[in-house]
Amino acid sequence: MSGQPIRFDDGAAYEHGMGVYSRLVGEGFLDWVAAAPGQRWVDIGCGNGAFTELLMQRAAPSEVQAVDPSAGQLEFARSRPGVRGAVFHQGDAMALPFEAARFDVAVMALVLFFVPEPARGLAEMMRVVRPGGAVCAYVWDVPEGGLPIEPVRIALREAGIEPATPPSASVSAMGALQAAFVAAGLGQVETRRFVAERQFADFDAYWEAALMVGSLGDAVAKLSPALLEGVRARTRALLRVDAAGVVTATGVANAAKGVVPG
Repeated sequence: MSGQPIRFDDGAAYEHGMGVYSRLVGEGFLDWVAAAPGQRWVDIGCGNGAFTELLMQRAAPSEVQAVDPSAGQLEFARSRPGVRGAVFHQGDAMALPFEAARFDVAVMALVLFFVPEPARGLAEMMRVVRPGGAVCAYVWDVPEGGLPIEPVRIALREAGIEPATPPSASVSAMGALQAAFVAAGLGQVETRRFVAERQFADFDAYWEAALMVGSLGDAVAKLSPALLEGVRARTRALLRVDAAGVVTATGVANAAKGVVPG
């Protein structure tokens, strides 16, 4: 049995399930990218604006244009108090609605492995960034189990249910990510790994948040009561739980950055 395609249409659900992790990685990622203040940014696959808001707060951009295919996510993004000044567009990462050399920095935060053709996505990023500008991205390391919801995914697989996986998951491996940036023609390519840890008051809090990610909740909803009990028990056994019942969930992301040749 295979999972359904992963979709993100509910901005509030994404915020609770994955947005927190995105910001945890995003803080260190932006420090590592180290873009100068006053740059023009394009945030591709901005989703519900979790990273966009962080970008506005930490990078002092002169302009931010953000793109996502989901109207529901964009509606939530526009409601964030910290995105004032950012402009949101509904669009496709492989056909960006901007002219060439429009920006100083292009970023994809937890997006490249959802792009059906990562090479086309990187080519579009390069097209809209000026020579000497930066292209950067980070993604959960899916091949190495880096998704924060991996314990649930493992438990489902062991129960005979294959959870949905990003269509271009293979590009999220560190070697593959670096190779994709080099193959795109970017210069000065660098990579780095980031670890995000998020604590939950108890297992039920973790479980509730995990089921808000993509189609995971739909897969779990189809389980029989007996199978559900087994999946929950196995998930709990895979998590780090302290004596007080506090759960620490971990996500591991790989990041890459490069410079558009002049």
